[in-house]
Amino acid sequence: MGGLPTDQPITKTVAEIMLLYMVRTIYLPAVLKLCPNTDTPERLAALIDFTFNLGIGNLRASTLRRKVNIGDRDAAGIEMMKWVSGGGKVLRGLVLRRTAERQLL
Repeated sequence: MGGLPTDQPITKTVAEIMLLYMVRTIYLPAVLKLCPNTDTPERLAALIDFTFNLGIGNLRASTLRRKVNIGDRDAAGIEMMKWVSGGGKVLRGLVLRRTAERQLL
């Protein structure tokens, strides 16, 4: 047949289980290692969401991480809002996501 293989769709339940597994085994440990003084569940959630969306390498290299680690919440919020572009354009969805994350910081 020669065509590309296709995966069957997964259920919402399976997707949620996979997401929880990835958060617990990949993103939570990475955020705890890179931002060890994260002091509230809300801040931890914001950083996990950021890392899930942008990758561990971007968190590691970011000024956002440095500001979080020195406890400068205002500056961390400003840094969070610098991550709102895709393809060279500011995207409304990313602005909304980062605004929500900033409020948690």
